[in-house]
Amino acid sequence: MRQKFIPFASPSIGEEEIAEVVDSLRSGWLTTGPKAKRFEEDFSKAVGAPYAMAVNSGTAAMHLSLEAIGLSEGDYVLTTPYAFTATAEVIRYFNAHPLFADVDPDTGNIDPTKADAAIGKAMAGGKKVRAILPVHFAGRACPMDELLALSRKYLLKIVEDAAHAFPCGWGKQTVGTIGDLTCFSFYVTKPIATGEGGMVTTADEEYARRIRIMRLHGISRDIWDRSSSESPNWRYEVIAPGYKYNMTDIAASIGIHQLRKAEIFRSRREAIAKRYDEGFRGLPVRLPSEKELPPGSTHSWHLYVLRLNAEQLRITRDRFIELLAERGIGASVHFIPLHLHPYWRDRYRLKPEDFPMALDLYRRCVSLPIYPGLSDEQVERVVNAVKGILAENSR
Repeated sequence: MRQKFIPFASPSIGEEEIAEVVDSLRSGWLTTGPKAKRFEEDFSKAVGAPYAMAVNSGTAAMHLSLEAIGLSEGDYVLTTPYAFTATAEVIRYFNAHPLFADVDPDTGNIDPTKADAAIGKAMAGGKKVRAILPVHFAGRACPMDELLALSRKYLLKIVEDAAHAFPCGWGKQTVGTIGDLTCFSFYVTKPIATGEGGMVTTADEEYARRIRIMRLHGISRDIWDRSSSESPNWRYEVIAPGYKYNMTDIAASIGIHQLRKAEIFRSRREAIAKRYDEGFRGLPVRLPSEKELPPGSTHSWHLYVLRLNAEQLRITRDRFIELLAERGIGASVHFIPLHLHPYWRDRYRLKPEDFPMALDLYRRCVSLPIYPGLSDEQVERVVNAVKGILAENSR
């Protein structure tokens, strides 16, 4: 009898989230309102950041953050090619340019040494580099001590892409309190999910004020402030050409309860990662946990990325994923490096070998299911399927 298919990813939504959404529907307040404000306050406390601004996507969070630091046409932002396109895409919104640096082959995170070389070369050539935009790949924080040193060396801002990284920490510092601005995503597959949604955290009051204005048409006051008053309160001023990036109360209703479960979710993902490590040790693969974290650090385990030792196998990575699917298990690839995509390749005349570490990771990597709703029996199915495929196809 065919077993039920195990999808690569699935949100963990409980009755608490459902009840909160129903409460919002019955309240008559569906757009940005009291639930969004409550979610912001709760998230600020959870991360330990003075300010948290809810928006409608992680992409919006990064766009608003770059706008807040004053990114301008012709500027450059140092980032990684080993990311989803949104990370570099938001830089192009300003007609600015990404400056790519290769990654650490052990973690998939940006390599500070290569970042230093790229920034130094760009500046020596007269390019204006304004910021570093690191991606905390798979939920493991980038080496923030070294990136902060680079930001001081070159007088750059740090805007973190923390779409994978909640809850997450580098040493004793929580992601969300390290860089100048930190951008989170609550897309349906992320560590906590609101379907679509995002958050920006910062300790800078001026950045927070600017983001609050720009997320809703450049209007000087939130719609909640104007619409909840019992006395005439309809006046507002447009002080900039802003965007439509506000989070709805319906999405925030889900987020409020996802946030309360965030550490429970993370602990379950960590337990699954440990079981995978045990099951795959000694096989022709590299494990994502082989490079130790600094003491006190927290891995969010958004992804479990296995790397195949291709020289020891008779199948490709793509065939490995097909064989998993035949056994009823979903998988994915994180990421197809940006310099392989037509837009980025052609716009910046990039070649596959320009970023060899990112290229090699891409050719070997496969992301396995790792989400709180996976049962122990399903985890064992994944372990046994991977072991079986590798045993049947080893050289």
